[in-house]
Amino acid sequence: MKKTLTISALTIATAIALAGCSTGSAGSDGGSVPGMNHGSSGMSSSSVPAAADFNAADAVFAQTMIPHHAQAVEMSDLMLKKEGIPATVSALATRIKAAQGPEIEKMTSWLKSWNQSTEVPSAMAGGHSMSGMMGEEDMTALGAAQGTEASRLFLTQMIAHHEGAVMMAKTESAEGKNPEAVQLAKDIVTAQETEIQEMKDLLATP
Repeated sequence: MKKTLTISALTIATAIALAGCSTGSAGSDGGSVPGMNHGSSGMSSSSVPAAADFNAADAVFAQTMIPHHAQAVEMSDLMLKKEGIPATVSALATRIKAAQGPEIEKMTSWLKSWNQSTEVPSAMAGGHSMSGMMGEEDMTALGAAQGTEASRLFLTQMIAHHEGAVMMAKTESAEGKNPEAVQLAKDIVTAQETEIQEMKDLLATP
């Protein structure tokens, strides 16, 4: 399985679309999204310090996790369009999409409030900082697969994808400064490690 940094145009478009929709919506943890309070004349006093309180690790975490999440949403969308997929797998794809879409919005809003680019840093284009990303051949194979084979491939690919996200999130937990970003990283580790075990159990089920 390829785990290289290959971000398709569709993946980037997905990230942009998700980041641009539901402005002012809450993140998956129910909290407000910094920098997205378009209904007021300016940023609240409580969000100003948070916007300034970040370091390079926080910025890189958001810049790399956005396209990483976008690909997971793209993979989930592919599964949800297929027929003959077990309900347990479809439910998992639905949960992944529902959780990671709002997180993309949240991280995009942070980068904007920090005056940081939403693009992946060019120095990290080699892919080592985005472990678990699927290559073009992987995505093509997932798109073409049907039924039981599609489910098996989705679970196998998503385990690797989640493992990469957990590595990235653990780095942010250790090196990040922004409290909200560090908390999101911890939440990602908890949620995705649980889903990794769930997917391994599904693969082991005859």
